[in-house]
Amino acid sequence: MKVLIVFTHPNVNSFNHALLENIQSGLESTGNEVRVKDLYQECFDPILSADELAELHKGNIPSRIAKEQKQLLWADSLVFIYPLWWFDRPAILKGWFDVVLTNGLAFEYSSEGVKGLLKHKKAKVIITAGGSKQYFIDNDALQLIHRPVTDGTLSFCGIKDVSHQIYYDIANLSDQERLSILEETKQSGQDF
Repeated sequence: MKVLIVFTHPNVNSFNHALLENIQSGLESTGNEVRVKDLYQECFDPILSADELAELHKGNIPSRIAKEQKQLLWADSLVFIYPLWWFDRPAILKGWFDVVLTNGLAFEYSSEGVKGLLKHKKAKVIITAGGSKQYFIDNDALQLIHRPVTDGTLSFCGIKDVSHQIYYDIANLSDQERLSILEETKQSGQDF
């Protein structure tokens, strides 16, 4: 498979970056071709400008959007790795979706409603959260964590096989617990 990993964390020394390295290693160990899109390291501009939106409405794809879409369409599978910030993905990742997943490429409207157009075989969403799982259960918030990306974006755009993995209470885990998660992530890359 050709797998695009969209990675979103500003700190290259973060646990999220270790997750990236491990899933990439797992994916590559089984012969997958992997490309990493590191939004922070690329200084990705998450703002869809008024001019770009006007061009899209005319049926023209601005060059920076076309470049991003080419990377997306190269892959037949996707992996997203990001920390949970304010019960959602970081703004730069939300902006990437806004810029790249345009009407006519990722979805279209018809008299029958919206239709997802992406043909990717599968997508995996890996999220780290600072709070404990019990905190999210107590606040009836478990669905809020993954749904904006899994259902509200990827499934909406036509990807049928979307899975997610959430790692809770990251700041309070022991070294052994972190190593176990990293091994699990490498294995999930091998099994992808």
